[in-house]
Amino acid sequence: MTEELSVLVLITLAAAVVNGALGHGFSSITVPVALLFYTSRILNPALVLLEVCINTAIVLMSRSSLPGVGKRVVPIVLGLVPGIVLGSLLLPRINAEWLKLFVYALLLPLILLQAGGIRKPVRLTPTVGAPFGTSLGILYSLTTISGPPLALLFNGQGLAKRDFRAAIGLIRVAESTLTAIAYYHLGLYTAPSLQVLAWIAPSVAVGLPIGALLIQRLDAEVFRRLCMSFDAWIVGFGLSKVLVTLGLVLSPWAYLVWTLVVILDLALLTAFFGGRRLAPSLSPIQE
Repeated sequence: MTEELSVLVLITLAAAVVNGALGHGFSSITVPVALLFYTSRILNPALVLLEVCINTAIVLMSRSSLPGVGKRVVPIVLGLVPGIVLGSLLLPRINAEWLKLFVYALLLPLILLQAGGIRKPVRLTPTVGAPFGTSLGILYSLTTISGPPLALLFNGQGLAKRDFRAAIGLIRVAESTLTAIAYYHLGLYTAPSLQVLAWIAPSVAVGLPIGALLIQRLDAEVFRRLCMSFDAWIVGFGLSKVLVTLGLVLSPWAYLVWTLVVILDLALLTAFFGGRRLAPSLSPIQE
């Protein structure tokens, strides 16, 4: 096993634990790290096949909530189709380093918005769901990431935890299955991709049940927030690195981006834990 594969196995194990606990987060943790070693052309097909299995398992675990959320997600699922077709066609044509820049630059603000507790309610109507689905399809087929925008949208829908997992699970089953089919027809499954899949599949199989058991003993919000901090730091580092690779910013100045991300995330993390300590002390006064 190469050093790159060793890192990938460990990060997919950690990401699978997170996904098993929260119902999402596998790609948004795996991809920023994996892109430091692999191109999306090799990485995406392996991750998409895994996510078909992961997302199906999440939906089966939340099947009692499916009737209540099914109608809400139909416009998004319909919108996925053109987006996935377009993104899959673009994947082999886009320069690998510019695609990395796109991934990191798009993912970073989404993570920081969640870390800051931004939850702006959006009414999920067909006129919102369909274009959102198309944009999501492009993003997912290019990057295999969709968790952060889905979380931002559905955190404002007032769904119970089980309904939240079911809604996101349904959309992710649709996007991963459709993308897997598109990749097949475009001939994107290659020997390097299948080799990566063979190495990381066992770590995912181990990590998912561990996460499901772990979340029963942990504060879900604290766990989610710590995962986002790890994600923000890795994405910030990846963004700085690709800026150097593309020659857009000279080293070491490019790593000021990473430094600023770390400082901002630490400030948000301090505010998060400070708010949690303050809330119990205020509750008797409010009563």
